[in-house]
Amino acid sequence: MDARDSGSPARAPSAHGRAAPPDFDAAHFRRALSQFATGVTVVTTRSAAGPGKPAYVGVTASSFNSVSLDPPLVLWSLGTQANSFPLFHSGSHYMINILAASQLELCKRFATLKGDRFADVEYALSPTGLPILAQSLAWFECHNRSRYDEGDHVIFVGEVERCGVVDAQGAPLVFHRGAFSSLRPIDE
Repeated sequence: MDARDSGSPARAPSAHGRAAPPDFDAAHFRRALSQFATGVTVVTTRSAAGPGKPAYVGVTASSFNSVSLDPPLVLWSLGTQANSFPLFHSGSHYMINILAASQLELCKRFATLKGDRFADVEYALSPTGLPILAQSLAWFECHNRSRYDEGDHVIFVGEVERCGVVDAQGAPLVFHRGAFSSLRPIDE
């Protein structure tokens, strides 16, 4: 990497074992992060349903990643200011749904809609009662194994108890450079 990429001269590593303050602003950091294409998921769980409250909650997340095959572990992160954060943080299980390219509207619904995001959404329940969104490419039912507080987000590590592939041929929904798209195979 050329130091000119960040607009600042190169600096020596900190001798204190701590990171030096960033030499960039939030807009530059966001632009650099946007160069990495990510898949899009909706993470769902049960809520503390009561009169007038939805029985399930869900959030759009592009921070999903595999961690380990043995044991089967995955991770995702959620901002601590999210309305559903307390439910995911304290709950024992959640479902990660991998979205298909055809599910852009569903992605937007779970990213922005206030209220019952599940209204008029097709889903099935797993054997333990968690929502699996219809038409998703795959799903992972996870035990909420561990949580790590980092900055303004918490990293959730889930131990996968069940998973399924719904559409092995479907194209995934992808987020890249601030826009949604899909993947096309590269001829090698």
